[in-house]
Amino acid sequence: MATRWNGPRGGVRLGGLPFAAAALTATVALSMTLVAFGNVTDFGTNQEFVRHVLAMDTTFKDDDLMWRAVTDRTLQDIAYVAIIAWETLAAAVLVAGTVLWARSLTGRGAGYRRARRVSTLGLVMVLLLFGAGFIGIGGEWFAMWQSQKWNGLQAAERNFLVAGFVLVLIHLPSPQWHSPEG
Repeated sequence: MATRWNGPRGGVRLGGLPFAAAALTATVALSMTLVAFGNVTDFGTNQEFVRHVLAMDTTFKDDDLMWRAVTDRTLQDIAYVAIIAWETLAAAVLVAGTVLWARSLTGRGAGYRRARRVSTLGLVMVLLLFGAGFIGIGGEWFAMWQSQKWNGLQAAERNFLVAGFVLVLIHLPSPQWHSPEG
């Protein structure tokens, strides 16, 4: 059963699964917002990261793999801008999901269904970015795991696991999703 806190503008349902879903969606939204913001305001740092991963210049340089390398700087920069655009869009969707959770928790929303749907979209976007993009394509196709200096697999795995945990949490079966007390 959720606890109700009566603040200056009415009640907020604290505790319970919907509150956890809201808080954790907000956490991933904040993280993705900061990632996108950092890549925009410090463009060059991760631009170099993407260039080195795609060029495969710090891997074992196995002839059987090096044909995969992308050394054209224009293509590298297009890939980096696409990553930033995806991060920004995922952050915006997750912020929207957080707003929908907050509205539902305060009784001003239409319920949890829309918050779950929007949050699911944002979380799947994060999973695709870090799972398919960084772990699959960067880690395996471009052999990022071979690089001592330009290896982002640990950070990608952390982001993937956090988003995956939140996605599972918001889809746990619970009577709270249907209760007027939420």
